[in-house]
This record gives sequence, C-alpha cells and structure tokens, in this order.
Amino acid sequence: MRVLGVDPGLTRCGVGVVEGVAGRPLTMLGVGVVRTPAEAGIGQRLVEIERGIETWLDEYRPELVAVERVFSQHNVRTVMGTAQASAVAMLCASRRGIPVALHTPSEVKAAVTGSGRADKAQVGAMVTRLLRLAAPPKPADAADALALAICHIWRAPAQNRLQQAVAQHASAVRGRTR
Repeated sequence: MRVLGVDPGLTRCGVGVVEGVAGRPLTMLGVGVVRTPAEAGIGQRLVEIERGIETWLDEYRPELVAVERVFSQHNVRTVMGTAQASAVAMLCASRRGIPVALHTPSEVKAAVTGSGRADKAQVGAMVTRLLRLAAPPKPADAADALALAICHIWRAPAQNRLQQAVAQHASAVRGRTR
C-alpha cells in the first residue's frame, strides 16, 4: 500500500509518502513541505497548496491519502487555516478518486510512539527509526506527514476488519427483519 500523508497547514503543509504493509518494514518514498508565503492572500495560499499536493499525487501515485483530522485549538485562526489546507488535500485526492482517511493527532502519536501524548521530538525519532532514516525529517511537519502515512498503513487492516464486521452485522439484522 502506498500512502501520502498530509499534515495540513497554511504556511507549511507537510507531505510524505510511505509504502508497505502492516507487519513488514516500511519504505519512505518521499518527504517534504509545501510552503506558502504568510503575506499572500488566503486564496493564493490555498491555490499554492493545491498545486503542491497535485504535484505529489502526480509523482507518487498513492493509493490513499491520510490527512490529519483537524481538532479544536484555542487559536481559531490557526484552526481555520489548518482546516482549509486539510480540505484542499481532501479535494485533490477525491477529485482523482483516491480514498481519504482522517486520523487525529493523538491516534497518530499512539500508533507511531505508543503514547497519544508524545511530543514532536518523540514522533520524529520514531519515524526515523521505523523508516530506517539517517536523521529525522525536518521540519516537524514533514515528520508528522510520514507518521500519518505509517499510522494509516498499520491501522488499515484492523479498520477494514471492523467495517466488514459492521456490514455483516447490518446485513444479518436486515435479514432477520424481513
């Protein structure tokens, strides 16, 4: 499975591509950041993020895009920018028919480090170790994007089994009510 992880942000949108399957060593195919100038208008910044995401989708052809789920923060302005960048990533993937998965920051931290309260340094260190890299990806947004991809690859089999079980249960209930 090839997954593009996206850590959304207006100034720095982390992107990283990981390939592999749960239970096997994973491989980083690419990592980086889509940057936009803080002085540019919101519309122009979103267009630049779209162009950046489209370039990554063209180059790496992921099977799935994993995006950090926006969560409530104290700074509404930061939340809005993050949500807008997140929507651009989801739109780019959906336009191409690529499935999108959303993962919360604590879900990603727990999957990669074992603790949902891990700090950025711990996430970077584990991403470095798991992908057998020489050094942690910089900036932290890039490491976070790789962590999102890793989280999805590891969690996808369990999520698929849960979805199948729910579908089978719903089918059985419908069968009994007929």
